Amino acid sequence: MKGRLLPALLVLYGLFVGVSFIAGFDPGMDIARNFADFALHMFRILPCAFVLIGLFEVWVKRETVIRHLGEGSSRLMAYVWVLLLAATTVGGLYVAFPVAWTLYSKGARPQVVLGYIGASAICRIPMTVFEASFLGAGFSLVRLAVSLPLVIASSELLGAYLSRRGWVMSRPEGDAPVS
Repeated sequence: MKGRLLPALLVLYGLFVGVSFIAGFDPGMDIARNFADFALHMFRILPCAFVLIGLFEVWVKRETVIRHLGEGSSRLMAYVWVLLLAATTVGGLYVAFPVAWTLYSKGARPQVVLGYIGASAICRIPMTVFEASFLGAGFSLVRLAVSLPLVIASSELLGAYLSRRGWVMSRPEGDAPVS
C-alpha cells in the first residue's frame, strides 16, 4: 500500500491540473503554474549547489572540521566559523541540510551543526541585503543581533538536552569523531 500512495497522488494531481485547464478553473491553473515555477527554480539551483557540496566534502579535510568545529574546539570560535559559513550559503535550506550533514559526518559537534542550520535560515548575505534594501539596515542589524544569540543559545540547549537523554546520531561508517 505504501509504495502505491505516491504514484496515486501524482496521478490525482495530474488529473486535477488537467481538468483545471480544460474547465478553466483558475485556482487549479495557478497551482500548476506555481509548481512549474518552483520546479524550474529548483532545477536551476540544485545542480550547482550539489556540485559545491561535493567539492566541500572533498576539499575540506576531516581534521580541519574536527579542529575548528569538533568536541575539542573553542565553542565561541566554532560558532564564528559556522556563522560565516551560514552567511555564505546560497540556496537556502535545500543546501544547508546537506552541508550540515557533511559537517556532522566530518566530526562537528551536534550543537554546532544545529547552530549552522539555524544561522543559515536567518543570516544569509543575499537575504540580509535584500531585507536591508526594503526595511533598512538598522532593522536588519537589530534582527541579526537578536536572532543570532537566540540561535546559538537554542542549539546549545538542544544539544545539552539530547546529550542528557543519551541521544546519539550515528555517523557514516568509519567517520567516528576523533578526540
